[in-house]
Amino acid sequence: MERQRVVVTGLGTVNPLANSVTDTWEALKAGRSGIGPITRFDPSEHVTKIAGEVKGFNPTDFMDRREARKMDRFSQYATASAIEAMADAGLEQGSFDPARAGTIMGVGIGGFETLEASYRVLFDKGPSRVPPMTIPKLISNIGPGNVAIHFGLHGPAYSVATACASGTDAIGNAFHWVRAGHGDFVIAGGVEACITEMGLAGFNVIHALAGNYNDRPEEASRPFDKDRDGFVLAEGAGIVVVESLEHARKRGASIYAEVIGSGISCDANHLTQPHPEGRGAREAMEGAIADAGIAPEEIDYVNAHGTSTAINDPTETKAIKEVLGEHAYRVKVSSSKSMSGHLIGAAGGFEALVCALAIRNGYIPPTINLHEPGEGCDLDYVPNVGVEAPVRVAMSNSLGFGGHNGVLLLKRYEE
Repeated sequence: MERQRVVVTGLGTVNPLANSVTDTWEALKAGRSGIGPITRFDPSEHVTKIAGEVKGFNPTDFMDRREARKMDRFSQYATASAIEAMADAGLEQGSFDPARAGTIMGVGIGGFETLEASYRVLFDKGPSRVPPMTIPKLISNIGPGNVAIHFGLHGPAYSVATACASGTDAIGNAFHWVRAGHGDFVIAGGVEACITEMGLAGFNVIHALAGNYNDRPEEASRPFDKDRDGFVLAEGAGIVVVESLEHARKRGASIYAEVIGSGISCDANHLTQPHPEGRGAREAMEGAIADAGIAPEEIDYVNAHGTSTAINDPTETKAIKEVLGEHAYRVKVSSSKSMSGHLIGAAGGFEALVCALAIRNGYIPPTINLHEPGEGCDLDYVPNVGVEAPVRVAMSNSLGFGGHNGVLLLKRYEE
């Protein structure tokens, strides 16, 4: 079967910056941080007391109360963002073949909030009192499952769990499925809601989170800066509609960007730390470039994984330089995590959305809180203020625990 060209026709998001694509883009352009004190529980006993919480989200703005009550927070975020993305794409029920439509979502952890609440009931009241919706609310595949049910999609509906690369890998899988001609479109991306007591404690005990900025939360996520001390836990969803160009053309859809390549790899090195030479990141970037059939010099913008950890930032920088050569010093590199925090399984979906918007609008969001680059961090990270610049090709990097690496390449759509 002939390969199909694949385009992005719809975007949807719920994240610490805003609960819509339009408001999110305005926040990114303004260099505004979405990080603040944790309000969902008392964090006083935790080392880290800040996070990127979603604010002012009401699930009944998107679905009826009964439907919302059957969902963990992560499923609510997924469904709400998918509803926005489908509306943005102009895909209404009855206007497409449900057998040729699916949903693939990256989910790093799943229904952590439901799991913790049910454990408390188990130990306080006994096994017979555990809520009957515990398992259907917490399993990771239920996020895309709820989206498929909401829209009546009969194609593939599954979750991808590759830690912080989950959202990127989900879009990559969707891209390959549509490119191969198996279907017309996929609602793809990532979702996560793990700002819970266990989530915060678990990341803290492995010294992954920023701990020195509890009194200045908006300054805590500082990728590539010498004073960075860990990532900031965040939540939300980033969803894109990945559609065949043929299908999009037939219905006169507006196109944000074309998806042209994806790459995946595994460091096979350490449970939580990237390969010290950036080997896996390099291989995933090289794979995406080969898949796209472009030269490295064609890349204008890299949305870096850029977590604000001591190890990630210089190793990712090294990998970018090895892949792009001298061009690495000309390309714009920025980390939107400096504003959003780290959305874990949702990060890659959110950052692919940022790349699509950068291409559409000819604007590269900044890396805020970057005042003095750390050792080994010597590229143009667009510090503190975004720049207007044409973006023909954008690369999005996602590098996760377990050594999982995912990379996407998006391009300005041309006939």
